Amino acid sequence: MRGVLVMGLAAAVVLTSCSKVKRDPGLEYAPQMYRPIAYNPDQKNSVFADGKTAQTPVEGTIPTNYEVFHYPHTPEGYEAAGLELKSPLAHTNENLEEGKRLFLNMCSHCHGKTGMADGNVVAKAGFPAPPAYNSALLKNLPEGKMFYSITYGKGAMGSHASQLSKEERWKIIQYVQYLQQQ
Repeated sequence: MRGVLVMGLAAAVVLTSCSKVKRDPGLEYAPQMYRPIAYNPDQKNSVFADGKTAQTPVEGTIPTNYEVFHYPHTPEGYEAAGLELKSPLAHTNENLEEGKRLFLNMCSHCHGKTGMADGNVVAKAGFPAPPAYNSALLKNLPEGKMFYSITYGKGAMGSHASQLSKEERWKIIQYVQYLQQQ
């Protein structure tokens, strides 16, 4: 008797879970696990008191991988960075070599391989040349101003903060300082 009951139950499960339509999976256990209800950011959402799906971040929180830079993008911020910002990295051969590699990949197309403002963008494309690193304008530029310039951009140069980490920017600055002394 028990065997017949088990066989009957198994047959019922097989028959109700199968379908002749190939795209129809039949009966599913907990279908919300396979097809969750997702909301679009601009869609109304009754879960939140304000009815919006896209919520503003909690005050005082910082997004993941967000870099806090305490100098405003103003002339005063540029001057303050020049006076206060110093490289946290030790001057080592490894940092200098990494700075050179990053410089050649990220900066040399405009500034040239030796910092003489003769990169391909200037020489071949006709864009205005940035000042050479050994020029009177840049020879003694404080490293804080260099960091500020790479972070926010300066003149025709755009910001590189999204492409280079803080550490990478400081390594490039070490290499630029090396080029300034050549």
